[in-house]
Amino acid sequence: MNSPKIVIVDDLMQKKYRYELTEPVGKNFDPEFKPQLTPKEMLELGVFGGVYLRDCKNEFPADWFVQAKFAPEGSDVHVASLNYFGVNASQPLSVWQAKGWIHPDDPRGWFQWYCRYYLGRRHADDVRQIKRWKAMVRHVAQVSHNCRPRDYSCHTKQRQALLHWAYDSRKL
Repeated sequence: MNSPKIVIVDDLMQKKYRYELTEPVGKNFDPEFKPQLTPKEMLELGVFGGVYLRDCKNEFPADWFVQAKFAPEGSDVHVASLNYFGVNASQPLSVWQAKGWIHPDDPRGWFQWYCRYYLGRRHADDVRQIKRWKAMVRHVAQVSHNCRPRDYSCHTKQRQALLHWAYDSRKL
């Protein structure tokens, strides 16, 4: 049996944070966790205004970033036009921190947790994060109930927010 791969993170938000990859990439997810998009697909579609993960590319596979939509280097300004639905559906990290939604091991939030989970990290926070992901299904129901199929002008903020949570709202 192969020993787990150790990842050491050294970026703007974490110094010398270590974690193990104990599962194969993109495999062995909790049976209740069925994301419709991979992290790579999410970055290529346009999420988080192009400002997410730019300083931590070394932690993740290089191919995730080849077609990723990023704001210009040096810009910390959220650029809604980079988002798939052309709207800002994000709240500042400070709001997430104030609400207690951020685990110290994943200081960037849910998407960072998902990227690491996708790579094979399993963590004590998995149950809580999967519960939060499952709660987004209410937005799927609202878009499905209130919009004609694939009417991308309807509920654009909800559709963009669903992309943030690995739900493929283009199919709704």
